[in-house]
Amino acid sequence: MTDRPLTLMAVHAHPDDEATGTGGILARYAAEGIRTVLVTCTDGGCGDGPGGVKPGDAGHDPAAVARMRRQELEASCAALKISDLETLDYADSGMVGWPSNDAPGSFWRTPVEEGAARLAELMRHYRPDVVVTYDENGFYGHPDHIQAHRITMAALEMTGQAPKVYWTTMPHSTMRRFGELMSEHQEGAPEPDPAEAAAMAEIGLPDDEVTTWVDTTAFSDQKFDALAAHASQGENIFFLRMGKEAFGELMGTETFVRVRDTTGASLPENDLFAGLR
Repeated sequence: MTDRPLTLMAVHAHPDDEATGTGGILARYAAEGIRTVLVTCTDGGCGDGPGGVKPGDAGHDPAAVARMRRQELEASCAALKISDLETLDYADSGMVGWPSNDAPGSFWRTPVEEGAARLAELMRHYRPDVVVTYDENGFYGHPDHIQAHRITMAALEMTGQAPKVYWTTMPHSTMRRFGELMSEHQEGAPEPDPAEAAAMAEIGLPDDEVTTWVDTTAFSDQKFDALAAHASQGENIFFLRMGKEAFGELMGTETFVRVRDTTGASLPENDLFAGLR
């Protein structure tokens, strides 16, 4: 052991992504004295603008949205007690098929080697013991999530950093419960499209393929507050409509797939730092 603190690095695509899938672990491990580093790859400029104005609509200013979302990101980090925030500030690429995917400077269009080299410098500086990012499909196919996965895995190869590496996931049992809650909290909403429902059912993994289940129930209020800090995107954040109690019931455990380990910690596990302390 050295006097260097144990360090968790989470690599996310946009402002607000840090809260949804990893807000619990960021808050929990910060409370345990672990250094928590958040790397946010894009500026979030393809998010909703003031008053809910959408990208591509008159009055949507990506630069102004990015400035607003940076402030919200800092408020989220404060709620989660994140030690260090690093932003790569690539232009938000937008959803699959949007013209912004191929705009100059977009994260999706950035060569993987370039993004990886920048992230590798951060890894050399912080020397993370645990790195968390998305799987190769970016969890649900978002271009910027996929690119975050690519640069993270490439940076790890460049540096040889991190004894343990995880990808975020969701067990199918939780996805089913999520679907039920969406129906409960959206009274009068039309029946979901069968194709969309089938696609959602495929997100995540069967429960027995999830390697790591971390109890973050005690930090669910912080996680909710972190999501609420991203107020400009509230229309897109379904979880905020649930209220804190229902939110805590659904989102009180965060789940991952361990894809790299040098500690020999047995699976399944309930601690990202098993084998490191």
